[in-house]
Amino acid sequence: MEYHFETRMEVRDYECDIEGIVNNAQYIHYCEHTRHLFLKECGLSFAEMHAKGVDAVVARMQLQYKSPLRPDDEFLSRLRLEKEGIKYVFYQDIVRASDEKLCFRGRIELVCLVNGRLAESEDYDKAFSELRVKSEELRIDYRT
Repeated sequence: MEYHFETRMEVRDYECDIEGIVNNAQYIHYCEHTRHLFLKECGLSFAEMHAKGVDAVVARMQLQYKSPLRPDDEFLSRLRLEKEGIKYVFYQDIVRASDEKLCFRGRIELVCLVNGRLAESEDYDKAFSELRVKSEELRIDYRT
C-alpha cells in the first residue's frame, strides 16, 4: 500500500487505561493529529480555511483495533487519501515502530461545509490534486 503521509509518535502514559494499553479513543486523536499534520504539509490551515468559510468535518468513521499499543511504544501513523464523489476518504493505519505490527486501521470520511452548506472545496481539491487516485485502485481490504 502506498501512503501519502507518515509521522512518528510515542505513547504517553496518561493515554493508557487501567489495563496498561492505549485507550481506544486515543487512536482517533492520533489519526486526527496525523490528518492535521498532513494538511499543513499540503499547505492548508484549518484556521485559515475556517476564516474563508470552509470547514472539513468528519462524516463517518470505520475503525478496527488490531493489536494494542502500550506506554512508551513508538508508532507510525500513516495515511492515504482518496476522493469519492464529494467525500475525502482517509485510509489510516497505525503500526508499532519496533516490529511494524498493525495496531489500528481506520477509514475516515470527511466532507466540506462551505458557508455552512455541504459543497466541494476548490482549495482542498487543489491541495490534494496530485495525490488522488480512483477508489477502485485501493489494494487493502478494510473489512478484515
